[in-house]
Amino acid sequence: MDPATKERFKWKFYRLAVLLNIIILLVAIGVIAFFRAPQDFRIPALVVLVLAAATMSIYFWRKYRETKVWLMEQE
Repeated sequence: MDPATKERFKWKFYRLAVLLNIIILLVAIGVIAFFRAPQDFRIPALVVLVLAAATMSIYFWRKYRETKVWLMEQE
C-alpha cells in the first residue's frame, strides 16, 4: 500500500472507530437514563437514545461494508 492509500485507510478506520464508540455511549447513556431519569422522562429518553444508536448503527454498518470493499480492492 502506498503512503497516500495508507493515510486514507487510517482516516476511514478512525471514522469507523469514532462511530462505534458513539453507538456504545448512546446505548450506555440510554440504560443509565432509564434508571436515573425522572419518572416522566425515562421511556422517552430511552427511546430517543436507542433510536439514535440504531440510526448510527445502520450508518456505521454501511460505511464498514464500503471500507471493507475498498480495502479488498487495494490488495
